[in-house]
Amino acid sequence: MKKYIVLLLIAVLIAPVLIAADTDNPKYNPIQSSVYSLSISPDAVASGMGDAGAATTPDVYSQHWNPSKYAFLESQAGFSLSYTPWLSQLASDINLMSLMGYYKLDDQQSLSGSLRYFSLGEVILRQMIGDVGYTIQPYEMEVDLAYSRMLSERFSMAVSLRYIRSDLMSGEDPAGNAFAADISGYHRIPVYFGRERGNVALGFNISNIGTKISYDGGNINHFLPTNLKLGGSLHYPMDAYNSFTFAMDVNKLLIPTPDSTSLDMYGQSISPIQGIFQSFSDAPRGFEEELEEIYGSIGVEYVYNQQFFLRSGYYYEHLNKGNRSFFTFGAGFKMSMFRLDASYLVSQHQSNPLDGTLRFSLAFDMEGIRQLTGR
Repeated sequence: MKKYIVLLLIAVLIAPVLIAADTDNPKYNPIQSSVYSLSISPDAVASGMGDAGAATTPDVYSQHWNPSKYAFLESQAGFSLSYTPWLSQLASDINLMSLMGYYKLDDQQSLSGSLRYFSLGEVILRQMIGDVGYTIQPYEMEVDLAYSRMLSERFSMAVSLRYIRSDLMSGEDPAGNAFAADISGYHRIPVYFGRERGNVALGFNISNIGTKISYDGGNINHFLPTNLKLGGSLHYPMDAYNSFTFAMDVNKLLIPTPDSTSLDMYGQSISPIQGIFQSFSDAPRGFEEELEEIYGSIGVEYVYNQQFFLRSGYYYEHLNKGNRSFFTFGAGFKMSMFRLDASYLVSQHQSNPLDGTLRFSLAFDMEGIRQLTGR
């Protein structure tokens, strides 16, 4: 029975994919992975731009999107807190909490890290109808650390290491444990618009390259959501006070595509590294389906005087691969020592439980705090 409870909890994690699905579509074949919380946008800045963040302006939230951007920051240190009520249409006690921070070792190097805690709330287990049952509190947690370095005046790279724990039975069965790494890069080129200086940026992040994860002692192993993210952005300053940033990301999951005609439908015999290379050519319907597995984001941010922010974006996923397509909106306010951001999601499909998702982020700049206190 416990095995089925675990499978049920995994289904809850991927509920946005399942509910947005067109079950009558014979071509519907989404890629499935474990630890879905690794794919959830943790902050209100990038999520306000449709989840575009690989090449956007470096900030304290870069750990999830592209930690190599930290090397470009001028402030010596900062940290942030973010909170997201998740699947609020289904339950009131599922949420994602995130803590991120960075420290500049010098002008060339930075250390950064994050702690993410995804709570599935309280789940009551019963052996039969009428049984009082007992309560478990399943959760997923990730801790990571990154090192970023400038390799030239315009280019930086970073390496991240991550520990993942997914306890879906709250101590009743063995929790899933895994390790993963990210490799990322960021390239920024200055561009002049009249007298104003903007920039064009390119970024990439190959995330969650690591082990598989198991919830039954190793009998069945699940892929982590290994992902390739490529992004570009244009920062356009209209004048000394007003500027726009336009951004675009494209993504592809680097894990095998399910094949119902194979005895090894979900790739149990395939290693994570094999899965990365196989993911570019294993779709059952060939190149057409490989293209469908590419999903993306576009976003725009307006900034006034580096203090007020307005954002909007669009996230697209093919209807055969999950059909999670939505618009996002966001706003923010920044002072010398802190910034406050919020975002709101509007799904294209009313049946999608992601509709109405709110995110809140609060960030602190240690340089601003130092100036305020005079230390």
